Amino acid sequence: MKTIEQILRDRQATPEEVIAAFDSLPPTSTAFMLGRWKGYEITTGHAMEGLLEPSGWYGKLFIDAERVHPLLFYAKSKSELYAVDPKRIPLTLNFPRIKALGVIMRLLRPFWQTKHGRARIRMVANRGKVTGTMVYDHKAIMDHFVKVDENTMLGIMDLKGNPAPYAFVLVRDNDASYRIAL
Repeated sequence: MKTIEQILRDRQATPEEVIAAFDSLPPTSTAFMLGRWKGYEITTGHAMEGLLEPSGWYGKLFIDAERVHPLLFYAKSKSELYAVDPKRIPLTLNFPRIKALGVIMRLLRPFWQTKHGRARIRMVANRGKVTGTMVYDHKAIMDHFVKVDENTMLGIMDLKGNPAPYAFVLVRDNDASYRIAL
């Protein structure tokens, strides 16, 4: 079994290793989650992996318990971020895993962008512990988080109808140089 340190270093683990790491880590609080977080995927073999990073995904922004931007993306300049409304992204499409996915996302920005938070955070019981959870407004998805350290969270996406874990990591980002188009 890989340790959380190995998982973070390799950005790869089996579903069982990710679940074991998740179960071993302490829960987060909603207060801990506030702020802007840069994300990356953990490769586990999940059907959705390989889409976020090539599409220009930056991470998440937790403004307060009621205003969360679950999908922040880089703009063309990479010095600006914009929020995407997850409601507008069909989960049933088989998107290509190509480098041009970022270009496609930027072209669709006028259609997918939102200035309104499209999720909220709550304390939710998951896998035997109550932890900070992001609940999407219009999708049957919850992202459960545990604390790796003061600036890192491991997230497990809970997608209704899909028992396999989609795993990702969020790292706190206080870099004020990014402009957020909200």
